[in-house]
Amino acid sequence: MDASQIILQTADRVQDLLSGEGTGHDWFHIERVRRTALAIARDEAADPFIVELAALLHDVADWKFAGGDHEAGPRQARAWLESLDVSAAAIDHVCGIIAGLSFKGAGVPTVMATLAGRCVQDADRLDALGAIGIARAFAYGGHKGQELYDPAVPPTPHDSFEAYKKGSASTINHFYEKLLLLQDRMNTATGKRLAAARHQVMEQFLEQFFAEWDGTR
Repeated sequence: MDASQIILQTADRVQDLLSGEGTGHDWFHIERVRRTALAIARDEAADPFIVELAALLHDVADWKFAGGDHEAGPRQARAWLESLDVSAAAIDHVCGIIAGLSFKGAGVPTVMATLAGRCVQDADRLDALGAIGIARAFAYGGHKGQELYDPAVPPTPHDSFEAYKKGSASTINHFYEKLLLLQDRMNTATGKRLAAARHQVMEQFLEQFFAEWDGTR
């Protein structure tokens, strides 16, 4: 099976799995990350086959929906790619990207070892920023039953992945615990440029949110 057939079958599989998902980790999220990752890969001269496969498969079994099992995603991706007879080296590369992709807490480094991985990580983080990032944050917060905001509960700068996984504060706190930190964690020049604009959108949103919360605007 050639690369284009592998990509096509993988896209069809992921679309079947994630269409209609309601937390912001749906097929359209995958498709946005795929497009952005490929655009960054062109700028960075990264391997487009690895980048596209990792982007397509990065949320097939996200730990947030797999009982906190952060090995579930790489495990399911590996099984799928083995069924398509993808080379062992490519499978290891893609699964390594998926395993290291996620944000794991403000105090936890998430260094991506390969150029292809850095492209996918930036693309995934960009989709957590800006207007779409705001919408996704509240979709996921609603799914978890989180409050919009509680002024009595300050944000927590989690210093371990285990602490981050157990966090259950308000959606507004999530901006300070993760989303506003992503701009400084971008790997590529393209990612940094796009993140700066989207970061500003979130800051403007929060300014308006707190003004309305206080009844001053």
